Amino acid sequence: MSDSHPLRPISSASEIDHLHLLSEQLGALVPGEEYSDVTFVVEEKRFPAHRVILAARCQYFRALLYGGLRESRDQAEVRLEETRAEAFSMLLRYLYTGRATLSEAREETLLDFLGLAHRYGLQPLEGSICEFLRTLLSTRNVCLVFNEASLYCLTGLGEACMAYMDRNATEVLKSDGFLTLSKSALLTIVRRDSFAASEKEIFKALCDWCHHNGDGPEAKEVMSAVRLPLMTLSEMLNVVRPSGLLSPDDLLDAIQTRSESRDMDLNYRGMLIPEENIATMKHGAVVVKGEMKSALLDGDTQNYDLDHGFSRHPIEEEGRAAGIQVRLGQPSILNHIRLLLWDKDSRSYSYYIEVSMDELDWVRVVDHSKFLCRSWQHLYFLERVCRFIRVVGTHNTVNKVFHLVALECMYTQRPFTLEKGLLVPTENVATVQACASVVEGVSRCRNALLNGDTSHYDWDSGYTCHQLGSGAIVIQLAQPYMLGSMRLLLWDCDERSYSYYVELSTNQQHWVRVVDRTKVACRSWQTLTFDRQPASFIRIVGTHNTANEVFHCVHFECPAQADTVVKEGSPGPDQPKPESSSQTSNSQSLMSQKTLHISAHEQTHPIKLPRCNQETSPRIEEDGNRQTYRVWLSEMPAPC
Repeated sequence: MSDSHPLRPISSASEIDHLHLLSEQLGALVPGEEYSDVTFVVEEKRFPAHRVILAARCQYFRALLYGGLRESRDQAEVRLEETRAEAFSMLLRYLYTGRATLSEAREETLLDFLGLAHRYGLQPLEGSICEFLRTLLSTRNVCLVFNEASLYCLTGLGEACMAYMDRNATEVLKSDGFLTLSKSALLTIVRRDSFAASEKEIFKALCDWCHHNGDGPEAKEVMSAVRLPLMTLSEMLNVVRPSGLLSPDDLLDAIQTRSESRDMDLNYRGMLIPEENIATMKHGAVVVKGEMKSALLDGDTQNYDLDHGFSRHPIEEEGRAAGIQVRLGQPSILNHIRLLLWDKDSRSYSYYIEVSMDELDWVRVVDHSKFLCRSWQHLYFLERVCRFIRVVGTHNTVNKVFHLVALECMYTQRPFTLEKGLLVPTENVATVQACASVVEGVSRCRNALLNGDTSHYDWDSGYTCHQLGSGAIVIQLAQPYMLGSMRLLLWDCDERSYSYYVELSTNQQHWVRVVDRTKVACRSWQTLTFDRQPASFIRIVGTHNTANEVFHCVHFECPAQADTVVKEGSPGPDQPKPESSSQTSNSQSLMSQKTLHISAHEQTHPIKLPRCNQETSPRIEEDGNRQTYRVWLSEMPAPC
């Protein structure tokens, strides 16, 4: 036999799959009594069945039919109480065929079918029915579905129902299904901050529920869910008092709470739309204060320059400006705001954010007025219900105007940790993607330190450096964070070691030393931990190199990423070392220095820069009013 006709068939022909035939042939047994050995009686309707099939498909029936009870006798009749015949017929067909056509069933039958799936422990079927019911939710049926989800502790379906009711609260309160809710289901709904109907509408709906279900002892507990301080005095006197469902003391307590509390301390309700920006025209948001209003909420975060694509306001002393103010389409629950500060140069801004319900009582949720920030700001705070958001700039390192390109507001379900009002990051925030940048240091590529490449570096490239005794490597993060760890990779293509220290600052003026390894010989990977400190700037200062007078750093990250395992002090990539003549040439290049005077903070300091191997000049950048300058060389000192 030739090689072109193998004995072994191809895999597609070696497997036989006739499950559809099995399903069809077993399904043919359902309507008739052929071979049946047990009969179920449901609502006086008889359903012949086969013990072995039911026992194989369902543990409940296995225990019922083979457990030694009366039902286990041959030709026994099993009467099922509290079961609907139409739903049980669907269940039998599913057990025989593994299929059920949900779209053809009435909603009441689907809920009965769900109850049977839960009763008999058929979890895959239960999950499939829940998924289908989610697609059917409407104002008319959502209360009925939520009742069943609460009864059977179906968390996913219950959350879907509550989210639907939150978004359609007024219509749900007026539906007939609202009156059929159980007391526990009712209280679960109306006690939610995100059930965003007016308190007057909620009060009237609860009154109707109490009258429909009997004004018994449960009425007091149900009516306690009304947030009386959110109602006007007229509503309390003309709507609540005549109902007789709340005592005069309840009304007096509510009036006292309203008069003695700050407006923002009241327990407001608000719309909750997780992970969706609601500061958009689609959701009814409008910029009500600020210059060039139209650009802020248009969603364009790419097309902006010196003249257009941003909103702004003049910066006044002590941050007394009205700022840039946005009115949301409706009161909403927020815990996350994203800002894009104008970032077409190296300027930084300071600012704060306040929220309000009435434009009179403002609560500050973010305070970065003492920090220098730039580009994208990812801001988190404890959830608040608000209608108005105000962003007030307090400082610009270039001029007296605050520029804001974009504002996004949302509620996030992602976990976050705050300390002293600042985010404690878990992911590396010292990346170009997180808008961090190297603002001082020498490198062929400005942000080589932050590009995440820890493999491709050698004698000529892939690191950032500074001359020992002069300057430092400084990283600016986009916003202040609470940092407690960091990790850096020292250049390690030979056996040299370094000494250094690390300082943190929020404004580049006051520095706190958090790591001191000036008396330790260090090489390769360095994982550093310390007590958490607020920081927008990180300064790495080399103090010793056993090979020459330059400090070289390949990679920096903060906080240290636990999911990336490195070996402390491990050797670097397997790079071929240059010939000794080349090393001698580079050493001579390092020894030949030129001095350049750089003005910084209105003082002149000599900074020694290595002579470039080619005839190229350093590029000097001014950073606005801060009068600080950064030097970037197209050729930089080699580690040799």
